[in-house]
Amino acid sequence: MSRPRLGAAPMSSAERQARRRARLRQQRPASPAAPTRRLAPRPARWAAAVATLARLQEEYRDWLDNVPPNLESSALADKLQTIVDLDLEELQAVDLPRGYGRD
Repeated sequence: MSRPRLGAAPMSSAERQARRRARLRQQRPASPAAPTRRLAPRPARWAAAVATLARLQEEYRDWLDNVPPNLESSALADKLQTIVDLDLEELQAVDLPRGYGRD
């Protein structure tokens, strides 16, 4: 048994498709919020930050080693030397708290 007509004339394919899409839009629930990205635990973020600092310090050390002779006594060389002289061993050796009574 066929469905009864909704209007006087039969609907065209485009009209049926538009009607169906409108119905689907009404039935579809609102799109869920985008999942939030979980942050890594603090000790992992600390380790990543210290590793990044160590890598950067190595890059600055390489830069200082390749400074042209005419810039060896410049402000640039002084700033590079300051960065190279930083002691990152202390940062790497820090015993971080684990939290929630697990220390």
